This record gives sequence, C-alpha cells and structure tokens, in this order.
Amino acid sequence: MRPLSPLSHLILLQLLCGCLSSRCPHDCTCLPNNNIFCVQRNLIYMPRGLPSTGKQLYVFQNKINILQQQDFVELGELEMLDLSQNSLSEIPDGVFSPLSSLHNLDLSSNYITHISKDSFIGLVNLERLYLYSNIIQNIHPAAFEGLENLLELKLQGNQISVLPALQLPRLLHLDLSYNSIPPLVAQDLQTPHLESLKIAGLGLTSLDEELLGSLVNLHVLDVSQNQLVDIQPTLKSMGGLRNLNLTGNPLGSLKHEDFQNLVNLLELDLSNLNLQGFPEGFFNLFPKLEKLTAAENPFNCLCPLAWFPAWLKDVRVELLRTEETRCHFPPINSGKVLEKLEHKDFGCPTTTIELTSAGTSSTTSKPKNSSTQLGTTHIVPPAPPSDISSADADNFPVYQTTAFPSRIMEDSEGEGIMCPPNICLNGGTCIFKSNGVIVCLCPPSMSGNYCEIQNEAMLPPPSPRVSLETIATVQPNTISSHHITSTSISLDLHRYIQTRPHIRGIRLTYSNLSGPDRRPLQLSVPPSYPEYTLRGLQPNSTYSVCASPLGEPVHASVSACMEARTAGIPPSSHEPSVDRTEPSSSLTPIVVAVAVVMVVAIIATVVVISRRRRPKAPVDMDLHETSPLEMEGVKTNPENGLTHPKQPDITPCSSLAPNSLEYDVLLIQGQGQCPANNNIDCTKALYV
Repeated sequence: MRPLSPLSHLILLQLLCGCLSSRCPHDCTCLPNNNIFCVQRNLIYMPRGLPSTGKQLYVFQNKINILQQQDFVELGELEMLDLSQNSLSEIPDGVFSPLSSLHNLDLSSNYITHISKDSFIGLVNLERLYLYSNIIQNIHPAAFEGLENLLELKLQGNQISVLPALQLPRLLHLDLSYNSIPPLVAQDLQTPHLESLKIAGLGLTSLDEELLGSLVNLHVLDVSQNQLVDIQPTLKSMGGLRNLNLTGNPLGSLKHEDFQNLVNLLELDLSNLNLQGFPEGFFNLFPKLEKLTAAENPFNCLCPLAWFPAWLKDVRVELLRTEETRCHFPPINSGKVLEKLEHKDFGCPTTTIELTSAGTSSTTSKPKNSSTQLGTTHIVPPAPPSDISSADADNFPVYQTTAFPSRIMEDSEGEGIMCPPNICLNGGTCIFKSNGVIVCLCPPSMSGNYCEIQNEAMLPPPSPRVSLETIATVQPNTISSHHITSTSISLDLHRYIQTRPHIRGIRLTYSNLSGPDRRPLQLSVPPSYPEYTLRGLQPNSTYSVCASPLGEPVHASVSACMEARTAGIPPSSHEPSVDRTEPSSSLTPIVVAVAVVMVVAIIATVVVISRRRRPKAPVDMDLHETSPLEMEGVKTNPENGLTHPKQPDITPCSSLAPNSLEYDVLLIQGQGQCPANNNIDCTKALYV
C-alpha cells in the first residue's frame, strides 16, 4: 500500500477540522448560513461545543445567570450575539474580549445593575450595544472608551442617575428615555454625528439650547412625556428634523410660528396634548408629511375641523392610532372616530346660490316659509334672537322636529353669521354670537347648553341598539378576537407575534368601557401563546384591549388596540320555569312552617272552646282514670307497642278537672268500642 502524499494529508486534515467545527450541541440548532439558535431551552450556562465558524448566535429567552470568558474563546468569528431576556446580573470584566469581530451585542431585558470600566474591553469593532430594560444604576465614566466604531447605544428603561460623558465620534442613535438622569447639557454628548436622540420621560421642563445647537445632523427627536410648556427657539430652527415626537407635554395650543421652519418633517406625533382641534392650514407647513399621530386628544368635531378628514385623504397622510383618535364634543359626535366622519357630520351650514338684482351671489340658505327643502321640517322657524324679547323667549313653543335648516342669525351689528344646523337638540334655536360663541335657546321643557336635558319626568324611550360582538376593525399587524362569550374574549395574537419575532413577551392591557370602573388591568403573556383568553369579564360590556411589547416602557411602546363587546347572559335551558306570581322557592319552607303553626293553633282553640261549651253530665266516679296516652289519641297495642292512628281517638269518659270543669266531645262521627278496661261508650272525633 502506497503511503499518502503530503497533499492528501492536508486534505484529510481540513476535512477533519471541518467536521469538528461543524458540530452542534443538542440544545441548539445550527443552520448552513452560520446562524446558531439556542432559544427557549432553559439554559443556565452558555452552551459549549458550538461551531467555531458561527457568525450569529441567538441565546435569548433562557435562564443564563453567569458568563465566563472561556464561553467565547472558540467563537472568534462571531459577529452577532443575542443574550437578551436572560437572568444576567453583571458583566464580568473582559468576558467579551475574545470576540474582536463582534458587531452587535444585545444584553437587553436582564437584571444588570452596573457597568464597569472593562465590561466591554476588546470589542473594538462593536457597532450596536443594547442595554435597555435592565436595572442599571451606575456606569463607569470609562465604560465606553475604546468603542470607537459604536453607531447605536440604547440605555432606555433603566435607573441611571448619572450619565457619563459620551465621547463617541461615530454614534448615530442614542436612546436615554425613562431614566433618572438630570437635564442634558452640551458637554454630556460629544457626538457630532448624532442623527437620532430619544430623551422621553426624563421630566424635562426645557431643552439646553447649546446642546440642540451642537446636534446639526439630528433627524429624529423624541421629547415625549416631559414637562415642556413651549417650543424653544433652537427647536424651531431645526429644519433638518424628519421625525418629531411631542406626546404628553403641556404645550397648550399649536402655533404656526413654532413649526414654520420644520418643512422636512416626515413623521409628527401630537398625541395627548389636550388639543381640541388644529388651526386651519396648520399642516400645510409640512409638505413632506407622511405619518401623523394625534391620539388621546379631546377633539371638538364641529365645522372648524371639517376639513381634517378630507385633508388626510387628499394628501395621503397616514393617521396612526386611528381608533384612539376620537371626538369628544359635541354629544352627537362624542366617541366617533375622527377619520371616519364625513363633512355633513360636523354641522356645517349649507351654501346655496341665490339670484339677486345685483347679480348672482353665494349665501347661506335661510328658510322664509313653511315649505323648506332637504331634511328640514314643515314648520315656520322662530324669529331671529334679536327680534325675540325675554318675555317671548319664556313662551317659546315646543317644536317636534328632528332637524333644523341652516339659518342666518343677525347679531347686534346686523352682520349675517352662519349657525351650524343640528347643534341645538330637541327643538332648540341656535344663536351664533359675533365672538364665535354658540348659544342655544331651549323650549321650556328642555335645558342644558345644547337643550339635551329634558326637564319633565318622562323621558323618551331610548332607541334600540344592536349588540355587536366586535366593534373595532382589525387592521394588519394588530390583534383580533375570534370567540366571545358573556364572560370571556379569546384573542388572536398570531399576526402581532409574527411581526415582532424578538419580543420578550406581550403586555395585555384591558379595561371595561361600559362600567363605572375603567381602570386598566395588565397581563403578561409569553410569545409562545399566540392565542389567549381573557376571562372573568362582565357580560354585555365593551372592553378595550391593547397589546404592547413586554420589557419596553408603556409610554414608549406602540400598542395595537381593539375593542370587543361581551355577549349577554342567555337563559339556562335546564332551569325549571318559575311562576313569577308565586312566592320564591327560598320562602317556601317559611310559608309551610307558618301554615302548620296556624293550623295547630286553630285546632287547639276549637277544642278548648268546644269542651268549655259542652253541657254538664253525671260523672261516674267509679270509672277508671283515662291514661295520658289515650288522652293524646294514642292507643296501646300489647303486641306492637304504641301506634299512631290516622285519626286520633278521643274518649268521652273524662274525669273532672281540679276546678270542676267538664269537657265536651267535638264532632261525634261514629261509635266505637272502648278498650277492654273501659265499660263506657267512646266516640271518635274528627278534626277538620
């Protein structure tokens, strides 16, 4: 046999090394593209024996609580390491030093309390570092030194009280939201190329002008859930902003001058600002706007806001959180989704063309006689308010109408001002003051700002409502319900989980919109449950259900919401029918007991009275004394002892009472024989 050549030895050695390097632990799955998955295996330690050629290692959703440097010695080619959602409490010094090729490191959703100086030593090529949703309190001032190539740093959702100066020349994205750090100044961020800054939930009352001025490349700014009362001058001049989030700040009304330079905005979030509307033409300041969020605002859906739904369709701006963007006023529109309203729903006056002697003019239709058009009633409308005295107003007749035509009310100066139709309910007359205030003149039987309160005791019956199982329309990437009972709602979370494959879990927040207690309740559901059933709900009630990623702050996460209504309680088919006119079954024993007592009392009374009225008769003193058992109607049976006959036997052979009172026999029905020791006649008494 010929010996193998050196080339053959080299080939065999390479094959052997390839086989050894391609081994995969039984708790992991190794894919041909060098991706290794060791997910949800309840691992306590890092898996050993991983292929040295692995590029991306996913070890999230385990119970790993300690890391050692030898865990990564053979993984020098690793570029991505995901250790999120484990039980790590610390990062040992130099533990990642063998991973010089690592680009992405995810340590989020653990229990890390501090970052030391050498926690990330050796990660010279690291580009993305995720440390959010831990309990980090302290960070060493030199913890991030050496991370010259870092592009993204996420520290939100921790307990950081002091932020070290960040000297990261290539950093593009920084998230410091929901910590306890003091207001930032320019010296804190030595990041000249920063494009995205998120500082939500820090309790800021102002923004450092020098800091904003130094961030010349900033495109994304999130200052939501702070205490900003106005838009600062430096922010007004940041024309490069593409995304601005102002949610939850007490800004008051929106002003054109505060936003006139932000012409490049693509996304704008104005949620929870207590807005009642938008200034007309406000969104013309943002010609490139693509996404708008305006949820949780008490909008007044009157004529001044009628342009908004049409504008959304015309410019094709996507309104996010649509189901949370609803009308608050007037009562006829309260609770309706703003985007779904039509122009007629805002109560705007109808404009018609009238021919006059001077030519053609456009004016508001004003009824002049009882023959009205469109949806108006066939009654003469009342005179303008300026022509009605206070005495006449008290005698205002009650009109049985459902809608009033648009009319022109004359103010004190004689200027024609249009009054929206249908704004005054139950036959009220609308008055539009020159200062823009709407006043309703109500009939005597009605009261309230809009004649919505009936003074009489008898209210009209409410219109029947159709019970709908699901109210909210399920949109893509949201949650839905597929089975609803009177006390439970089954949720379908498949689509929500598919669009978020790396979430730690799902936070379900639900509240009863139909009951007096609308406080939200929260549940944590693992992503391995694509279907979940809410139980213990109230029948015939509307519930709001929202899903958000677990581990992210409630204010920072985007929720997918829906509304569903539980069914009513159906009558049980197996329960016996009960006559409502009869006493309740719970009272039956009491009634029976009372009846028995009454019958016994009546019988005793009749017996006593009848015996007292019986005529006196000679008494045979020689008769034997009647036994007590015979007096009680019980006969003595020598064989079977005492027996209780169906009808008690009463003997007429009575003895004298101590007071010489005699007794009479009641209702003699037949003659019988006395016992053997008695030689007198006995009678049977029948008690009815």
